[in-house]
Amino acid sequence: MKPVRLPAAATLALPRWALYALGLLYILPGLIGRDPWKDDAASFGIMWTMAHGGIQDWLMPHIAGLPAPEEGPLAFWLGALCIKLFGWLLGDVLGARISTIGIFVLGTVSLWHTAFHLGRRSEAQPLRLAFGGQPEPDDYGRTLADTAVLIYLGCLGLLLHSHETLAVTLQGALLSWFLFRSVRYIEDSTPRNAVYVGVALGLLTLTRGFAPPLALLAALYLCIRFLKLPSASLLRHLGQAAGTALLITLVWAIPATLAHPYGLSPVGGWLAWNAEQLSVPGWHAIKAFFRVGIWYFWPAWPFAAWAAWAWRRQHGLLHIILPTFFVGVLTLVILCDPIPESGDLLKLLPPMALMAAFGLPTMKRGAINAIDWFSVMVLTLLGGLVWVFWIAKLTGWPAQFAKNALKLVPGFKPEFGIVAFLVAAATTVGWIFLVHWRLSRQPSVLWRAVVLSSGGLILLWVLLMTLFLPDLNYGKSYASVAQQIAARLPAGADCIDTNVGAPQRASFAYFGHLPFAPVDGGACSYMLLQDSVGQKGPAQSGAMQNGALVRGGAALPFHGRDWTLLWEGRRPSDRDERFRLYRRVR
Repeated sequence: MKPVRLPAAATLALPRWALYALGLLYILPGLIGRDPWKDDAASFGIMWTMAHGGIQDWLMPHIAGLPAPEEGPLAFWLGALCIKLFGWLLGDVLGARISTIGIFVLGTVSLWHTAFHLGRRSEAQPLRLAFGGQPEPDDYGRTLADTAVLIYLGCLGLLLHSHETLAVTLQGALLSWFLFRSVRYIEDSTPRNAVYVGVALGLLTLTRGFAPPLALLAALYLCIRFLKLPSASLLRHLGQAAGTALLITLVWAIPATLAHPYGLSPVGGWLAWNAEQLSVPGWHAIKAFFRVGIWYFWPAWPFAAWAAWAWRRQHGLLHIILPTFFVGVLTLVILCDPIPESGDLLKLLPPMALMAAFGLPTMKRGAINAIDWFSVMVLTLLGGLVWVFWIAKLTGWPAQFAKNALKLVPGFKPEFGIVAFLVAAATTVGWIFLVHWRLSRQPSVLWRAVVLSSGGLILLWVLLMTLFLPDLNYGKSYASVAQQIAARLPAGADCIDTNVGAPQRASFAYFGHLPFAPVDGGACSYMLLQDSVGQKGPAQSGAMQNGALVRGGAALPFHGRDWTLLWEGRRPSDRDERFRLYRRVR
């Protein structure tokens, strides 16, 4: 017997304006007014270099002369294109983030349509009630689609990366689209839908390499075989999908190979990076996956696990088998990564949120009420604390709160921002009305269990990205350091050689317009070194090996007696990182 029994009243769709408003409140804060931080500065640097460079820069991703052949060029192409189109109006930083908004829309819309199509299928429908009144398939599908999106927006992992110009962000959205294309192919196994599957795989390959697309293609094949769906042309269609993916990849690979930009082989470096992403799963990767995943996938993973349990007695269910296979193979790909990063987990969120949506209708009313009360109490308390810390940093009272709010940003002088205050206040009032609606009317709609979780998380994000955005920019941005270096660099300086990391190089090139050495190198009269405050001199820097400065894997000669120190400094919030600017002694 199916584990779902619902009246039609429980499947009222979330008002479209409310869903759109939640989406705007989710994605816009954190994009407007935020400098590139260390986490996404390197990606922005590639986009910025492409947008202000030539065809070689589009074929060979690099950050102001520092080659970056890893990942793939697609995410950087999108950001560079948006800089070209909107940079003159919005500035290069916000212009690049137009692509981030588009990526967010692609991911959420694809997930909505995937859940809608699966929710309309006969095997997913709730039990028919004795006297009628059960929901219609389309109404039930819309309710599940709204629920899947709300769960997706409520995941902490998505919040961390959806506002950054990263390749993993595009990968997560494309995987959501691949889910939708897979469902459409299973519903209508035509060559056209197979080609669409291949397009999704090809774009994924150009975004983050070929390991995830190959795993997804294998998962789709295994899923169809496991469900014993009609598969007379399955291998031929999957071959068409693989061929389409290969052709899309060759759109970049062939010109990049023939052009040989800057005398380098970007495709060779990309293939080498791909090979480094696979190894035998080790205990370290497994431990890191569960340690990070337990909060990264919250609250999707408890609902998804409950869905697997609640539907365990039913067989041949596409809405359970499909996301389970995808989560399984993608988890294996992540565990095979010798150096796993939290951003890699983003590709698990769409199938997990999809499966979680089908677990929610099977939960008891008491469990749903418990989730609501937990969300109200915890998220309201955290939102109140953010307001208290903001008041404390402006007024100095309470003293301990003010001390804690400012100790991470020494030298920062907080100021009152009227626009930020109005946005934060309006969002807080909206949260109060949402809580009042939930507690006073006690609606029976299915998505009531997750609207408070998602709304509360959005509240906290908006408060942080308005009331504390100046503090975060001060502590995380390299803009002030870049301007200091630019002020000490003589006019007409030829070029600067350096060992700084990719995020720092991108920030210095953008904010300070520092003339770093080009990709093909050259003799520079200036040197910018990055080391630690505790180190006494450049010869003791961790960037030195056998008396040579290491830059991009290559050793450059550096002898202290040949250079004169022009400037030394660091970010006020960083007690370890230090930068030094030298000029060659002629």
